Amino acid sequence: MTLSFRSKAALMLLLTLPLPALAEPMHAQYLPPDELSVREGEPEQQQLLQITEYSVVVGSQRQSNQQPIPVTSPLTLRLKGKPMNKGATISEVLIHFDGESKSLKKPAYDESTRILTLFYPATQYRVLVDLLRNEKVYCQFLSYANGHVWADVHTGSVRAR
Repeated sequence: MTLSFRSKAALMLLLTLPLPALAEPMHAQYLPPDELSVREGEPEQQQLLQITEYSVVVGSQRQSNQQPIPVTSPLTLRLKGKPMNKGATISEVLIHFDGESKSLKKPAYDESTRILTLFYPATQYRVLVDLLRNEKVYCQFLSYANGHVWADVHTGSVRAR
């Protein structure tokens, strides 16, 4: 079987193209080193959202059926934006701040509501609000087959002044 000049040229061009590597998640450069090897294989799911608006909710609630009557004041950041990666369905991020617990709940993405829920210590509130006021901000969520999840809020690359 002989190939025409065009077929040979097309084949040569295809052979010079780089082979696709394992597909890294978008914004993989913002992940910390995986020193404990918890990120096994490619993520089963990635949600990447560019934040376009946010709101702060400071609540106050009192459950009147308990004695003594506890009064709590939950603090929440509500982030909205546009999905950035193929297959992303995320529409909103809720960040809850906890000033009392020694451990935080793990990040969770609810596909039915398209809401990612994150938990941060109360000490991180000021950092997050400063980022939202001054930078282009993204939020990502990755889940792996072994049950490991990763979520973060990060800026894009910023030039030093």
